Amino acid sequence: MRREDRLPVFLLGVDLLALVVSGIGPKDRLTWWLEVAPFLIALPVLLVTYRRFRLTNLVYVLIAIHACVLFLGGHYTYAEVPLGFWAQRALGLARNDYDRVGHFFQGFVPALVTREVLVRKTPLRRGGWLTFLVISVCLAISALYELVEWGAAVLLHQGAEAFLGTQGDPWDTQEDMATCLIGAVAAVVLLSRWHDRQLAALRAETDRGGSPAAVVAS
Repeated sequence: MRREDRLPVFLLGVDLLALVVSGIGPKDRLTWWLEVAPFLIALPVLLVTYRRFRLTNLVYVLIAIHACVLFLGGHYTYAEVPLGFWAQRALGLARNDYDRVGHFFQGFVPALVTREVLVRKTPLRRGGWLTFLVISVCLAISALYELVEWGAAVLLHQGAEAFLGTQGDPWDTQEDMATCLIGAVAAVVLLSRWHDRQLAALRAETDRGGSPAAVVAS
């Protein structure tokens, strides 16, 4: 195994193990399938494109963490994750807010994925337009997810209640999208420089005629 492949392979192994564990006796089997579906869709894409468009290690780590957030929410359903109940008691919250964690990552992780694709595959320069498009894509993903939830509710009726996880909050959809927006902005503000260093390392390795997969962990 090449040195540069070790981290992605390790992360893949951790996520597959976490997926299997989360699928053992979930609270609601249908909800589990619905919640882990984004990972099951993304995984084949990541595997197929790995050699010709390997992402930076930073992005792979974030994707792996996001997957674990999905698996935990899928196992318990977002409204009943024990970590959320602990935070509810500790912080005096009105509800189990673990779903907000999921929606934060729904903006935080796709922001870096989108940023990497745009920087590497388009003429866009780093700056205002890049940031605007990154955040816009994240909001579009959030809106699409809310439409999927709405479609599930229409088709499955009561069977989609655990998937929706509104917990009686009439503003749940808007708050989910706002949380995604906060996540996207936070990723751009906090990680752009680190991300740029990893992108520069990848580009330098490619320019030297080496494998584009050899990215140093900056």
